[in-house]
Parts: sequence; C-alpha cells; structure tokens
Amino acid sequence: MPKALYIAEKPSVAQEFAKALKMDMKRYDGYQEGADAVVTWCVGHLVTMSYPEVYDPKYKKWSLSTLPFLPQEFKYEVIPSAAKQYRIVASLLNRKDIRLIYVCTDSGREGEYIYRLVEQLAGVTGKQRKRVWIDSQTEEEILRGIREAKDLSEYDNLASSAYLRAKEDYLMGINFSRLLSLKYGDAVAAYLHEKYVVISVGRVMTCVLGMVVRREREIRSFVKTPFYRVLSRIAVTDHKIECEWKAVEGSAYYQSPKLYKENGFKEKEDAKQLIAHLSENLPVPATVYSIEKKKETKNAPLLFNLAELQNTCSKFFKISPDQTLGIVQELYEKKLVTYPRTDARVLSSAAAKEIRKNISGLCKIPGVQKFAETILQNKSYEKIGKTRYTNDKQITDHYAIIPTGQGLGALKTLHATSAKVYETIVRRFLAVFYPPAVYWKYNIVFQIKEEKFFAGFKALKEQGYLPVMEYSFFKKKEAGGKHAETKDTGSGNETADDHETELDAGLLEAVASLKKGMTFYADQFWIREGETSPPKRYNSGSMILAMENAGQLIEDEELRASIKGSGIGTSATRAEILAKLVRNKYLSLNKKTQVITPTLLGEMIFDVVNASIKSLLNPELTASWEKGLTYVAQGSITTEEYMGKLEHFIQSRTNGVLNLNNQHMLRSFFDQAGSYYKKKDARAKNQS
Repeated sequence: MPKALYIAEKPSVAQEFAKALKMDMKRYDGYQEGADAVVTWCVGHLVTMSYPEVYDPKYKKWSLSTLPFLPQEFKYEVIPSAAKQYRIVASLLNRKDIRLIYVCTDSGREGEYIYRLVEQLAGVTGKQRKRVWIDSQTEEEILRGIREAKDLSEYDNLASSAYLRAKEDYLMGINFSRLLSLKYGDAVAAYLHEKYVVISVGRVMTCVLGMVVRREREIRSFVKTPFYRVLSRIAVTDHKIECEWKAVEGSAYYQSPKLYKENGFKEKEDAKQLIAHLSENLPVPATVYSIEKKKETKNAPLLFNLAELQNTCSKFFKISPDQTLGIVQELYEKKLVTYPRTDARVLSSAAAKEIRKNISGLCKIPGVQKFAETILQNKSYEKIGKTRYTNDKQITDHYAIIPTGQGLGALKTLHATSAKVYETIVRRFLAVFYPPAVYWKYNIVFQIKEEKFFAGFKALKEQGYLPVMEYSFFKKKEAGGKHAETKDTGSGNETADDHETELDAGLLEAVASLKKGMTFYADQFWIREGETSPPKRYNSGSMILAMENAGQLIEDEELRASIKGSGIGTSATRAEILAKLVRNKYLSLNKKTQVITPTLLGEMIFDVVNASIKSLLNPELTASWEKGLTYVAQGSITTEEYMGKLEHFIQSRTNGVLNLNNQHMLRSFFDQAGSYYKKKDARAKNQS
C-alpha cells in the first residue's frame, strides 16, 4: 500500500507532526510508521560540502599556487556524527512503498537546503514531493500546512538561493582564509609571539568585524568639545520653571561664531557675559513670547521580528542574540509562539483574519488576561487588517513573531528568563490592538530683554496601550522611579527631547493658564556645562540591528536604494556569526553588559583585510550579495549569473593579493592598535 513520508528538521518537530496526523504509529530507530504514513527527521544538517582535499589531495596542504580554488562541480558528503540518521532517512526516501514525500523542514532558505542536500545525495527519483510551509507548530497550523502543501518545484528558486549562499560562504572562506593566512599569517604570528595564526575570513563575519573595529577607532579618535548652556528660573504662579536660552533670530548672538550650536557657547566667559547682561537688577521681567499646545499620539510599536527581539532581550535581560534565538526556538517548539527566524514586523492579511484565536488563548494567562479579554469584548481585533500592523508587502517568508495562544501547559516548564521573553512577546502583541497613547505637548518661549528662553512640557492625556507594556519583571525596579532601560518603545532610536519635562497636575494647571503677553519674573541664571559624546559601542542587541539595517550605512544614495531591505546575514545566521567572532577571539563580549569590543587580534585581522581585500569590510558588498541571493530566490536572476559574478570576484581579488608585497607596512598599524592594549594590560596589572 502506498505511503506518505513526512520529513522534519528535528525529532521534536517530527513528533508534533506525528501527533497531528492522529495515526496509530509504531516507533522505530529514527522514524515512526503507521498504516498510511511514515514520519522521520533530520538532526539539523545531515550533509555538508566536502573539503578541497576531497577534490584533489594537493589541496590538503595550503599553498598560494593552488589558489583560487573554484570547482566546476561541488562535492557533498554525509556529516560523520549524523551518518546513522542519514542512512535511515535516505533508505526511507527510496523505499518503494513511499510514493509521496512531504518536506517539513523549517520553512525558510536553510530548511530548504537541509532537505535538498539529503535528497540529492540519496539520489531520490520518481517520487511526488510537496512542501509544507507553516508559521507555528500548533496542530491546526500543521494540518493546514499539509492540506495546502505545494509541489516542491515551486520552491526551486529558494533552493537555488540556498545552494548559492552555501557556495559563496564556502568559496570565500576557503580562498580568502588560505590566501591571507599564507600571505600575512607569519607577520601576525610574529607580532603576537605565536607559532602560527590562521586568518579566518568570511563574507558576513569580516564585515561585522569591520563595523566593530571602525566604531572602536572612532571612539579613540573622538575629541570632546565642551560647551556652555545658559539657563534661567522663572516663577510662574507658585511654580518654578527651568528654561534654556537659544540664540534664535533677534538674539544679540544670532549666528555668532562664539556659539556651539544655537543653545550654547564654546567658551565659558561668553556664557558669563550673557548672564551678567541678563541678570542686572534681579528679578527681571520674562514675557510669554509664544505658547504652543498640541496633541501628540504615540502608537504601539510594531511586532517583533527576530532582530528586534534580540535587541530588546539584550537590553532587558543582558543575554546574547544566540541565547535569545535559543529561547525563542524553544518557545516555538513548545507551540507557544510562531516561527522565530523572520525579518517581518507585521502580520499577513491571512493571519489577521484568524487572529482572534491567538488572543482567546491568552485569556488564560494571569497578568495579561484582562488585556486579552478587553480586546475580545471591544472586538478591536476586527480592524487590525487595515492598520500598519498588517502588510503583506513587508513579508517574505513569515510574518512577525507572535504568541499562538496555545501550548500554555508548557509555561510551567520554562526557565525564568524564557518566561520573561515569552511575556515580552505577548505584551508587544496585545499592545497593537489598543489605541495610541495621547499626550499634550506645550512649547513655551519667554523673552527676557532681547533674548529668548525655551521650555517644553509633556502631559499624558490618554494611556492607550501603555498599561499593556508594563512588564511584571520590572515592577519592583520601577517602583522608585523611572528606568529608561526598561521602557519598550519599539525602537532603539526613540528618545525624548532633552528639554521636555513631565507635568504634574499642579504644574499642568499653571502651564495651561499661560497666555501670550503675560509677564513673570526670572530670579536666577546659571551655566550648565556639557561636552560632546563619542559614538556608543555596539552591544549584542544593537549589533544585530545594525546588521539587519546595514544598508543604511551606505553613503551612495542609489546603491542604498537598490539594496533597501537587505542587511548583512539573515535572521537565522546573525547570532551565530557574532558568536563565531567571539569564539575566534576577534571580538570580546562582556556578558554582564553585552557590550562588544574588538580584541588586539581582531584589530590586526582588520588591518590585514584592509590592506588586501578592503571591500570585504564594507557593508555595501555584503548587503549587495545578500540582495543578489534574494533576486535568485525571486527568479529575477539566474544561478549562472550569480556564480559568474562570484567567481570573478574571487579570481580578481585573489590575483590582486598575490601581486601585493606589503607585509612590511603592517607593523606600524599593529603597533598603533597594540598601544591601546598595552595600556589595558598595564591597568590590569596595577589593579591586581
């Protein structure tokens, strides 16, 4: 009797498929089987690309004479540790009674690649193959995925993109790592007093290293600029309002070279002179020159994609991106959330139509129950499809990470941090069904003599979604005051205006009563010293976001537009790339703060690459390669076109390095970087 074979990426996922099929299945070594179906699994990758020496023994010894290595046909082999499961899967794929194969590996480029390699090496022919594409592991979603499974051939372009990504990483890694190690490894080793050093180079990895090293050098070269702001205190009824001077039109200092921007002086003496002029015969009249009142709305942030979740968890819980990925993968496998490796921050229109089910399930969770129930009562979910939170055009493979409303029995089994991550996802999700927060904003300008002083106030009028975002794990911390790090604004770039003050009831009444032309009195003037700040170091979360938005770093407007939406790496790979740089000791990650800094070795690798294949350090190259892979997946360009460009790049860059004779130049760069680490070592010795 003909049977269907379901092949998943992991044993745990295979188990969920077996449950969903509701068949009486017997367990065997590496698979389950019933009357009509067989369920088996990979264990991640079962097959990998062969090392160069498999092509020819001469490649085992690293030599400049054998570069570049550009095989016409690529060879693959079974991963030794996975050999047993491969044999089981390959045997099942080729079993005569298996007529239909359901590919149930993760719904994305990497999942596609995992299956295709197995099928290729197993030599599967004459079988009908269908692709199951799902967004969660709930029974309902699994059955829908099986019911709506498309012919595997519809995913051929995605598979081609996956093969090319692997070939690209393989060829760049092998050729450039060997090339630069042979050319410059001795110079690096001699400087570090090591026997030998392998210079590991990667398409994405080296670019990320470049971003971190450049940022560190920007910080080192930064020269602080002091500036001096002038402030005043104005008595309004029973309240004292702090105001800041700005040299706007009409000021005696308008566009003066003495200024540091419009609200400060370069020299303290100039600030003192202004105060001396203004403070004659204190208190001095301060007339309301203008007052502006406007309503401001603030919407709930967009939903989480993986990068945004990794950034938030880095800030909230001080965990690394790979830890966050591990946690959200666990939540996915326990049916608690949807597919985690997504770049989208919105819902699909199809998901929006069925979203009531997700909300209903959340009514059973203490802490958020009341919010979910309110959404259901008000039926606010009915209009979500017409909001900014639903957009099919912003989705490639999967919509945003959201709670399924199912699998709640697993909550008791979660580690404390995993439970917090789940709550973070749940609250971000529920918030989008609530109205925006509404604020009153007041901007007041006082005139004192010929000069203008400014004050800004903000008062919350309607809470909107804000109560939904009050996380249980921060309540104790926030009881004594505000903690900016706990505020989930939905963006790492959102900050309040420096001059804005939160209004209490009394001050609000006083401010609201002000009218143009009213006169009050300033009884005090003073100087507030400040200085410019250097760029901030990346932390693990902001690094992931920077990788996702690498295209924004590109200065060329046309190029930036052409690769819009393409970062460096993918949602599935960014955390591992960062972790690899730390394992290679090119970067250092502070586990407590999650701040990332380069090591001396990392800076030396940067200098080597900068002196040989500089383009590997630039985001435009990496982002353009990623865009090219997207074009292949979309069918816009062919595999042959992409490979042609890739081989030309490797050939030309290899020839360029072979013709260089610049090893001697590197010493000065190494010394420059090394001086900072000698200082660190000296400080460490003194402290001990």
